[in-house]
Amino acid sequence: MTKVIIESNNEWASKKIASTLKTEARLLKKVIQRTRDKLRDFEKRYGKFNRERLYGKVDDMVLLEWEGEREVLERLEEKLKALEEITFEYKRVPG
Repeated sequence: MTKVIIESNNEWASKKIASTLKTEARLLKKVIQRTRDKLRDFEKRYGKFNRERLYGKVDDMVLLEWEGEREVLERLEEKLKALEEITFEYKRVPG
């Protein structure tokens, strides 16, 4: 978990920081959904991913792309989780 402490006398700036991270999380969710859709398309065409079963039956480039999409999905989900775990504490400073 990450905690961000914002010390500012500018309420707009403080809210903008939190809003920006929420926007980033929404964008990540969209990319995650597109990646899941691609993986679902692979599975519709070839069945569940099983390198040994598919080797020689599916083009190597297709297998590489499929594996790459799986890795990308994993990394994106990790990033989203990290963003969603951020908590904010606002401290108004005089000024």
